[in-house]
Amino acid sequence: MTAHQPGFETRAIHAGQDPDPVTGSVVPAVHLSTTYRQSAVGRHQGFEYSRSGNPTRQSLEAQLASLESGQFGFAFASGLAAEDAVLRAMAGTTAHLILNTDAYGGTFRLVDRVHAPAGVAYSVADATDPAGLEGAWRENTTLVWVETPSNPLLAIIDIQAVAEFAHARGARLVVDNTFATPYLQNPLQLGADVVVHSTTKYLGGHSDVVGGFVAVNDPTLAERIAFLQNATGGVPSPFDCYLVQRGVKTLAVRMDRQCQNAAAVAGFLQQHPMVTRVLYPGLTDHPGHRVASRQMRDYGGMVSFLHAGGEAAAVEMVSLTRVFTLAESLGAVESLIEHPARMTHASAAESPLAVDPHLVRLSVGLELVDDLLADLDQALDR
Repeated sequence: MTAHQPGFETRAIHAGQDPDPVTGSVVPAVHLSTTYRQSAVGRHQGFEYSRSGNPTRQSLEAQLASLESGQFGFAFASGLAAEDAVLRAMAGTTAHLILNTDAYGGTFRLVDRVHAPAGVAYSVADATDPAGLEGAWRENTTLVWVETPSNPLLAIIDIQAVAEFAHARGARLVVDNTFATPYLQNPLQLGADVVVHSTTKYLGGHSDVVGGFVAVNDPTLAERIAFLQNATGGVPSPFDCYLVQRGVKTLAVRMDRQCQNAAAVAGFLQQHPMVTRVLYPGLTDHPGHRVASRQMRDYGGMVSFLHAGGEAAAVEMVSLTRVFTLAESLGAVESLIEHPARMTHASAAESPLAVDPHLVRLSVGLELVDDLLADLDQALDR
C-alpha cells in the first residue's frame, strides 16, 4: 500500500511545526536566544549561535522547503539578501548571467550595481523567446535568472523549456517564484535549479514582515548557500520567522480569494475606456496564457494595465483610489496600487528593463470585489 502524501494545505500547517515536546504547544515556540549552552567544548544540542542556526528559523526553512519540493531551504532577512546569496554562490567572478527583460527593479540594481562592478557580466534577454536567449548566450554563461509571472508586466516564462535550454549548455536556472508562490507553481518540479522568494509578499501576507527564502535540491549548492548565509549574516530574526510561518499557514485560502478577485478586476479593466491594455495571465489573449495554464494552478493576484491617458493620468489615478492603497510591495491582504516607473522600478530607468510610464500595477487583496471595482471605476473616471 502506497503511503499517503500530505497535500499543500496540510504541509503548510504542519511541516516543520510539530507540537512542542515539553509543553504540547501546537504553535512552535519563538526562540529568541542568541546563544546556546554547551555541555563541553563543541558538544551542544544542535545550535551554537543564532546567526549560524536558530530553532525558529529551522522550522520556517523546513516548512517552506516542503512547499517548494526542495530538499534544502534557507531563510534570509530580505528577498534581496536571498538573491545576493544565490548570485554569490552560483555566478562567480568570471561568470556571465542572463536576466529576463522584465525583472524586479531591485534585482536589476543588485546585478547591475553590486555584482557587475565586482566582475560579473550580464546580458538582458526576453526569456519568453528562445531566439532571445540564444542571442544573449556566451561561452561563459553559467546562469539564467527569470521571474514568472514577471514584475511588473506579468510575462509568463516556460520554466521547463528554459531549464532544458540552460542545462543543455551547462548552465543553471534560477526562478523568482514570489508572484506565483509555491501554492500556484513549483519551479523545482519543472526543472529549475534554484527558487527564490521575497517572503515579504504573499508568504508573509500581512505587510508586517520583511524576509527572503531560497530552495534547492543540489547538496553542493546547498552547502555553499548555507556557508554564505552564516558568513554574510543576512538572517531573519526569530520573530520575523514566526510571522512568515504564521502567514504561510493561510496562504492557500488567501491565494484562492486573491486569484478570484484579480480575475474579476482584470475583466473589469478590459472593458474600461480609460484602459488600453490589461496584463493578466488569466486572460485568454495574454501571450503567456497557455503556458500559465499548464504550469500554474491559477493565475495569481497581480494585475497591471496601461492607462489610456498617459503617464500624467496614470500618476494622478494611483493617488485617487480609496480602497486600493498607494504603496510599494504586494501580496498582502489589503489591495495596493502603484506606478512602477516612478516607484518599485525607478532603479531600472534608462535601462533595458525600463518600465512604460503609462503602466499601473495592482496587488489585489481580499476585500469585497465589488468595492474594489467601484474604487477603480471612480479613480479612472476622474
